[in-house]
Amino acid sequence: MPDPILREPLYTQPGHLLRRAQQISASIFHDEIGSLVTPMQYAVLCVLLDNPGVDQVSVAGLAAIDTSTAASVATRLEEKGLLSRRVDPANRRQRILTLTDQGRDLLLSLNDAIGRLHRRIFEKFSPREEARFMALLQKLVDVNNHQSRAPLTTARPGPAGSPAEDPVSDRV
Repeated sequence: MPDPILREPLYTQPGHLLRRAQQISASIFHDEIGSLVTPMQYAVLCVLLDNPGVDQVSVAGLAAIDTSTAASVATRLEEKGLLSRRVDPANRRQRILTLTDQGRDLLLSLNDAIGRLHRRIFEKFSPREEARFMALLQKLVDVNNHQSRAPLTTARPGPAGSPAEDPVSDRV
């Protein structure tokens, strides 16, 4: 019999299920990718592929990670030769990040593994179930973006051509 203190059993609580889903996804990621990069490093590399020459703070927002984590991830990726960092001449406190050829080649080489990861996560889903799950998961993330300690942002050109942040939650 469930403890009367708990109103909702642990295994039906959304936070618990989301944490478990993230654990499963990370485990499959490591099965498919190995130790080449972590899921967070992969996310930063993808952000740089789509936003070449963006500053490190904007990378944090675009990957929805805090700025100190983005800095340490960028350092590790630079040590691996996957990105380059340079001081922004317009703002010496900022670092501009660029994907190296090695980083681009790595992302290209991971395409098949990412495809396998996706198929493994959804192997027991019908295409319709997968689409519905992804739509609902995207909605959950979008409508709650403002609740995050590291909300997702989108970059757009600022007044002097520098990236500015546009909170995704403003679009929802």
